[in-house]
Amino acid sequence: MIPPATTPGPLRALAAGTADAAVGESGAPEIFLWVVLPYIALTMFVAGHVWRYRYDKFGWTTRSSQLHESRLLRIGSPLFHFGILVVLIGHIGGLVIPKSWTEAAGISEHTYHVTAVVLGTIAGISTLAGIAILVYRRRTVGPVFLATTRNDKFMYLLLVLAIVLGLVATVAANVVGGGYDYRTTISPWFRGIFFFQPDPALMAGAPVLFQLHALSALALFAAWPFTRLVHMLTAPLGYLTRPYIVYRSRDVQLGSRGPRRGWERV
Repeated sequence: MIPPATTPGPLRALAAGTADAAVGESGAPEIFLWVVLPYIALTMFVAGHVWRYRYDKFGWTTRSSQLHESRLLRIGSPLFHFGILVVLIGHIGGLVIPKSWTEAAGISEHTYHVTAVVLGTIAGISTLAGIAILVYRRRTVGPVFLATTRNDKFMYLLLVLAIVLGLVATVAANVVGGGYDYRTTISPWFRGIFFFQPDPALMAGAPVLFQLHALSALALFAAWPFTRLVHMLTAPLGYLTRPYIVYRSRDVQLGSRGPRRGWERV
């Protein structure tokens, strides 16, 4: 049985309702990292997508390399995409949904904790294995490697860093360690960003691995609009309404019957 997480010492004042005093104790580095930097990343994420859509519509693509190699792609791509989807859903559930809501729904802290750790670990390993196969494919398959840009390499570096730090933080805190309840610190800080009330003291008391994971995620979101990751925000809805593509033969004889006399091609 995983023991319940306890609130870190510096955060007891927050739990007791003295959050304002704790915020006042935050220094300039904490304010920059956990107040200023998130808004810089969020601004780059939103403004970057607007700029990319207006001035680089033809570059808004995954630049698929399936024609160059498909065997490794058929293994790595599903592993990565299904794994990252579960990771994304787990992050939304853990960061956006308050702890009081799950408790009101009858989900105990132990049940939520065990489910989150087990599914998160499996999804993280699946995502990491998938991206490892995709990176190996890009490095070893000649045509795919030649089609890989510096932008792609930088994107893979940020993505792998965020995934590894998140997986290591989860295992270190909840499997090897005695457990850490991020929903009392990181989650309120994250929600506070969108209410323009981020509390740096909440993140300052979080474990270092969780802090590094959050910083790597901010860097990834800041670079997101300028990489091939923009395809995640695109749904091919136009395929439902676009007209059929008509293919015409270039043979000398058109159709199944020969041309009538006087209608031969010249």
